[in-house]
Amino acid sequence: MEINTLFYFLTASVILTLAPGPDNMYLLAKSLASGARSGVALSAGLASGIVFHTTLVILGVAALLQSSPLAFTVLKFVGAAYLLYLAGKAFREHGELQLGEAGEGAPYLAIYRRGVLMNVLNPKVLLFFLAFLPQFVDTASEQVGWHIAMLGAVFALQAFAIFSLIALCAGRVRSFILGCKNINRILGIVQGVVLTAIALAILLT
Repeated sequence: MEINTLFYFLTASVILTLAPGPDNMYLLAKSLASGARSGVALSAGLASGIVFHTTLVILGVAALLQSSPLAFTVLKFVGAAYLLYLAGKAFREHGELQLGEAGEGAPYLAIYRRGVLMNVLNPKVLLFFLAFLPQFVDTASEQVGWHIAMLGAVFALQAFAIFSLIALCAGRVRSFILGCKNINRILGIVQGVVLTAIALAILLT
């Protein structure tokens, strides 16, 4: 694969990752509510989901799901149901968010798993990579699988870096809002609204 191709791919990937979207909004809200470390854990989960989707593209599973309305619909409803569950949990627990010392008792592994599942169960992400990654490879090449894997790794790494930067910036801002009245309630509602919006977007795909 040529260096120019990798450069164009990386540039496009960074622009797509920086574009305002539900993942960024939820990451921002989570980092403000639970601290930068929780945001980085969520970032790692989202990036791991990208690796999963890249693997499915290489194996051809993504194309199979795209051609099977039933399989796509099942995945869509499972993903939306999971996000609505998380949204309901955020709405119910908005009064219990603790904005004390960042990282106190934070369930980082659970947050990481949440990021993985949010990405893995979103069929829109899978179809995006199915359409996006092959644009930068020679599909007639015998190494097409390896090239797609490399591009997927590059996308995941830059996404993790950008998401982590967002989390760290939000963590810095977090110290200035600790004294704000009703901030727990506000951040919990924001998380719930964003998760609900992602779920609806999946259902309307």
